[in-house]
Amino acid sequence: MPKTLSNKNNLQVLYEDNHVVIVNKRPGDIVQGDKTGDKPLSEVVKEYIAQKYNKPGAVYLGVVHRLDRPTSGIVVFARTSKALPRLNKIFANKEAKKTYWAVVKNKPPKESDTLIHWLKRNPKQNKSYAYVQEVPDSKKAILDYRIIKKLDNYYVLEIDLHTGRHHQIRAQLSFIKCAIKGDLKYGADRSNKDGSVHLHARKLAFVHPVKKESVTIIAPPPPDPTWDACLV
Repeated sequence: MPKTLSNKNNLQVLYEDNHVVIVNKRPGDIVQGDKTGDKPLSEVVKEYIAQKYNKPGAVYLGVVHRLDRPTSGIVVFARTSKALPRLNKIFANKEAKKTYWAVVKNKPPKESDTLIHWLKRNPKQNKSYAYVQEVPDSKKAILDYRIIKKLDNYYVLEIDLHTGRHHQIRAQLSFIKCAIKGDLKYGADRSNKDGSVHLHARKLAFVHPVKKESVTIIAPPPPDPTWDACLV
């Protein structure tokens, strides 16, 4: 079971050792500091390490990857300068297997499929657009999805990500008319009350950068009636 440190930040730690710490991000948390000035998850994890291990002075923590602010799930941080470049390489080389859950209102065209698009990012809108053919400044995006559960009003998809593009899952599902629940930016009919979207980084499998052992992490989704129904 995930360990939860009883502190003011209610941080849920899924895995930790001397080199790596993996946490379950809540919707609304930002992984790294941005122009909003809101406290990032990286600082919360530093405080956790300082508190748990009574570390004086600055705590080293390397950000390996990010999740969109309204999404939830697995985020990996490096605790040592030895682990950071190795983890960066694992993620850059697509050697980390990422599995997501997404809740959508419309049933996808097929029970399972591989989606291949070309995504072009619009920085001003902070949005990516999917195309069926390559366009200037676009990047190839590939994912596999399959329907794993039918809820009363929604479908739950399990998604294996093969590329890590900006808003990739959100943009590709929107293209096939399956906008994620709560994701107004990509075509959902209404937002979630807490500003979240029902996209969750559920599972991660990789080889430990230092120990060379296989690591598989599964993150429980946030407490929420829709997510709860996915687990029944």
